[in-house]
Amino acid sequence: MKKQLLPLIVLLFVFNLVLGQEETVSKVQPKYQKEIDKLVKKKSIQQAFSIIDELEPDTHKHLVELTEIPAPPFLEHKRAERFSEMLKEAGADRVWIDEVGNVLALRKGKDSTTTIALDAHLDTVFPEGTDVKVKMVGDTLYAPGVGDDTRGLVMVLTVLKAMNRANIKTTSDVLLVGTVGEEGLGDLRGVKHLFKKNEPKIDSWIAIDGGELGRINNQALGSYRYKITFKGPGGHSWGAFGLANPHHAAGRAVAYFDDAARTYTASGPKTSYNIGRIGGGTSINSIPFESWMEVDMRSVSPDRLIEIEEILITETNRALDDYNKLVDKGPKLSVDIEKIGDRPSGELSPELPLIQRSMAATKAFKTEPFLTRGSTDSNIPISLGIPAVTLGRGGKAGGAHSLGEWWVNDKTGPESIKLALLILVSEAGLE
Repeated sequence: MKKQLLPLIVLLFVFNLVLGQEETVSKVQPKYQKEIDKLVKKKSIQQAFSIIDELEPDTHKHLVELTEIPAPPFLEHKRAERFSEMLKEAGADRVWIDEVGNVLALRKGKDSTTTIALDAHLDTVFPEGTDVKVKMVGDTLYAPGVGDDTRGLVMVLTVLKAMNRANIKTTSDVLLVGTVGEEGLGDLRGVKHLFKKNEPKIDSWIAIDGGELGRINNQALGSYRYKITFKGPGGHSWGAFGLANPHHAAGRAVAYFDDAARTYTASGPKTSYNIGRIGGGTSINSIPFESWMEVDMRSVSPDRLIEIEEILITETNRALDDYNKLVDKGPKLSVDIEKIGDRPSGELSPELPLIQRSMAATKAFKTEPFLTRGSTDSNIPISLGIPAVTLGRGGKAGGAHSLGEWWVNDKTGPESIKLALLILVSEAGLE
């Protein structure tokens, strides 16, 4: 049945402003609502829901424990090791850590020809040495990374526990995943590795990463990131005055790019640009030998992303050429233009069975589903035309990517875990 439905996948690339909105609403087809309503009444599913409620103290304990294990970009291994132990303790059939550091846990189905993945990412945005001790004030947990995405990890863990204790059997294999490199310059390296290697072959992808109950991310916000470095000889600000100054050229490049990009982004499908970091130089009285900047560009349209990338490269080279024409002492400047991030855009049709099931399951919890666009692990399978959604973590949260990040459990906390389990089982098939 599922193999017959898979050709319904339609990749829609966005070319108008309306589709560039953050949220869209789509109708649930009656057949999928009937399917979910029937599934949710099954004794094993109801038992799993009760177990999730019973496991709330353990879920809380594991959230605190994992949050307090640092997982800086490219240094997720300690958290990965502990998470893999937890998955083993929860009864996964097989648990391993792959070449790039992803944690993978297999729960075998009756028919192992298809695999459905449930994912959350291991890494946080916070550098090594950040205080990640959890502080509880009333019912609020404060700690860097407590929501994004440690909460997602414990949801994956609790789903596995509930399925095992309720003796839920699925047709497809279920793969529980903790990915590395989702944040920042990690550039989705964990999920890119999984789909590049394609072992085990993943047929549907369900990620948990941010947002409230009801959020279903089926649209991938693409981004390109660059590090641009102007280089020169450097020297003393007085004694070597007149030598080429990389900062001066970089300033010209910023102005040129901003002027051209501002005009470009004023119309058409939503596209953004940002120069997030600038650095270089050794002291106030030294001509720097290099000046670098990091640039983030995003768009709902793959074509627009390519076009604003071309604007960046063109205006950078124009700035270099124009500045070098003014240099009459010593060597001229050079520039390195390095691509340091590439997240593809894309969109999956709301008619896709996984998305229909996700919306129908959300309605089963008396919540209206809404479709969103975001930059998550799902970008990769979405761009490949593989069924994929990203679900919200539930609860209430704030301060993501800040030292003041917080998360509060409420009734949508356990409901978000039940929802993830229901969507996973509906896609994997209940035996």
